[in-house]
Amino acid sequence: MIFLRSLLFALYLLVLTPPYACACFIAFPFMSANRRYAFVRGWPRLVIAAATLICGIRYRFEGYENFDGVLDKPVVVLSKHQSAWETVAYVATMPKPMCFVFKRELLMVPFFGWALGMLKMVHINRKEGTRAFASAVRQGRERLAEGAWIIMFPEGTRTPAGMEKPRYKSGGARLAVEAGAWVVPIAVNSGRLWPRNAFMKYPGTITVSVGAPISSANKTADQLNQEVETWIEQDMRRIDAQSYRSREPA
Repeated sequence: MIFLRSLLFALYLLVLTPPYACACFIAFPFMSANRRYAFVRGWPRLVIAAATLICGIRYRFEGYENFDGVLDKPVVVLSKHQSAWETVAYVATMPKPMCFVFKRELLMVPFFGWALGMLKMVHINRKEGTRAFASAVRQGRERLAEGAWIIMFPEGTRTPAGMEKPRYKSGGARLAVEAGAWVVPIAVNSGRLWPRNAFMKYPGTITVSVGAPISSANKTADQLNQEVETWIEQDMRRIDAQSYRSREPA
């Protein structure tokens, strides 16, 4: 049954995505940046709704009220990253437009990347080395000034549920310090139901835990990054204790 539901969900995405992307290409030239984002936001909402209806993947927020105090402030969201689920769900559920930081090569991905290139995101060319970060800071400041929030995944890639000691990269914290932005940490246990690089999707409820905003003022990037890592990893062991226990040596 799980295989059939996963197959039906995959077919749904295959049918939904190309025409939705084509609609974006047609409509975007006549839209402002804000209207483009609102239009694109319909796709992740449809995907998350289908994941619930077809695969039985539900979700719940803890601490969503922590966003209230920074709605009028520049914010860099730093999140645990276990699955493709959160890259879709955050766009659908966050209280502000989300601006992703991604490598420029993604712009070449058919449909998804093409539509992404027509939005105001932060894209970097990793071949530029140190200049890539300077470009990210410049673009990030522009997006923050326009009212969007930056979102980054400090682990840099999706990590399996229960994985010990992931390496948190400091790029997101550095960007927050350089831009004078607040940081909101998020713990999420999506990998249990929507595993990394896996076809199968499992029914259940994903918990998204939003931490208290952290000021970047008077902190180094390393200090801020360590504070974020400590909170997220501790909270992961609370919201997904079973996955961490299952990886403990006998």
